[in-house]
Amino acid sequence: MALWVRFTRDGTEGFGTLDGETIAVHSGDLLAGATPTGATLALADVALLPPVRPGAFIGLWNNFHAAAAKQGNPIPEFPLYFLKNPRCVIGPGAAIRPPAGYEGKVLYEGELGLVIGKRVSNADEAEAGAAIFGLTCVNDVTALDLLFADASFPQWARAKGADSFGPIGPVIATGLDWSALSVKVALNGRVRQDYPLSDMIIPPARIVSLISREMTLQPGDVIACGTSLGALPMRPGMQVAVTIEGIGTLENAYAPAA
Repeated sequence: MALWVRFTRDGTEGFGTLDGETIAVHSGDLLAGATPTGATLALADVALLPPVRPGAFIGLWNNFHAAAAKQGNPIPEFPLYFLKNPRCVIGPGAAIRPPAGYEGKVLYEGELGLVIGKRVSNADEAEAGAAIFGLTCVNDVTALDLLFADASFPQWARAKGADSFGPIGPVIATGLDWSALSVKVALNGRVRQDYPLSDMIIPPARIVSLISREMTLQPGDVIACGTSLGALPMRPGMQVAVTIEGIGTLENAYAPAA
């Protein structure tokens, strides 16, 4: 198991593996055979960046049995997915802000994120599973009132792709068994989501396999596996913390519009 981070220090970006409060700096390609340089940095001396900058950022809807049952949704056989603007990605500690002039509801959605490590197209489940480099935390932020602002056209891209609506991090963890993990989301320390990933309808390798039939996935792409019960609106000033054991806690403040 390894915990990969990207960071900035004195205006220079780098990456490496995290062990406690120490980063072992690496060189090369994080997703393809990175090499340790021998240098180390204290975590306290760097600012963490999003652990990956995806070319494609894909999110799933209705992918947990408990949420589907409560909402009366049928069980899907194929991932019900949308695309988030990859430029909405922010890292740990960065502020989530609503779009300028927007005064409607903004929801958090704590999710497991899959980070793709190699090119994958029309893959079977074994190949697709092997293409998953590691796991991360995602907060799939949604401007709920924009989603159905026009009765003729649900605006998924607009509602979920605004600047800062894609917190990812704090690390990419390799070697974890996703099915043994759970997702917890706390608002100002109060847990509002707590659900097991074993309740997932379409599991990670199948998600990657099925999506790859239609869309070639590239190294660095991220797939958010969907959320379960407990996604609620945030209020400005709240601290939102998404925690998955083995990955860590992704914490961001919800701030007023700039």
